[in-house]
Amino acid sequence: MDRDPSISVLETDHPPEVPARKVASFKPTLLQTEDHHLCPGCGEPVAIRIVLEVIEEMGLTKDNICVLGHGCYGGFLKYIDVDATLCLHGRAPATSTGIKRMRPDKAVWTLQGDGDMVSEGLAEIMHATARGENITCILLNNGVFGDTGGQMTAATVVGQRTKNTIEGRDAGYHGYPIPIASVVASLEGSSYVARGSVHNAAGVAQTKKMVRKAFDRPMQRLGLALVEILTMCPTGWFIPTGEGPDYMNDVLGKKYPFGELKDLGA
Repeated sequence: MDRDPSISVLETDHPPEVPARKVASFKPTLLQTEDHHLCPGCGEPVAIRIVLEVIEEMGLTKDNICVLGHGCYGGFLKYIDVDATLCLHGRAPATSTGIKRMRPDKAVWTLQGDGDMVSEGLAEIMHATARGENITCILLNNGVFGDTGGQMTAATVVGQRTKNTIEGRDAGYHGYPIPIASVVASLEGSSYVARGSVHNAAGVAQTKKMVRKAFDRPMQRLGLALVEILTMCPTGWFIPTGEGPDYMNDVLGKKYPFGELKDLGA
């Protein structure tokens, strides 16, 4: 078949005559460094980068305040160039409530893991939502307590492996997981709830759109917004690094389908 002359084709049967070179940095200005202390294959750096890109693109660089969950999330302070504070385990929504009420002009957001939000701070996210607090909550969910050895969390799905539970979660013994995004979406005080992922390029692109809406709705004073981002943790799942994205999609993704669960601003 003759080749369409209007289509540019990159020949791959031989190396390019001019070697590839980096011509610009794609690092968001709010990201202090592209190096991090997290394990190879971890999805959290990608998720954090998405949030920082959205903050910058929305013009909130100097008008946002972050509240980080305790534990390994404290290490993120040296990576993100935003006003931020730490709080006790699970208390980020409560701390954010106080900050937002004192500074209603700021975009106040939390960054928590599933162990922090769903296991240790379940009451905090529930009551903040019930009150309709105008804050943005970002949940990075890998179903693992990554900072303390790889235990299950309240969000670990049935059958999911963790480093300390190689046989996987057993509903009869461990109970069932809490689908926190679905619960928050059912409460009247929530304005926007969505679930995305970072396991492939399409997931990253869709999640970024979700994060943008999650910052917009509370700024319109419509209520609390939550984006649950499924991330990879091959170390905590005790699987090879390269298998992380597929494992996340096949195991967590089946229990927690991607998409928007609620949007009052639509």
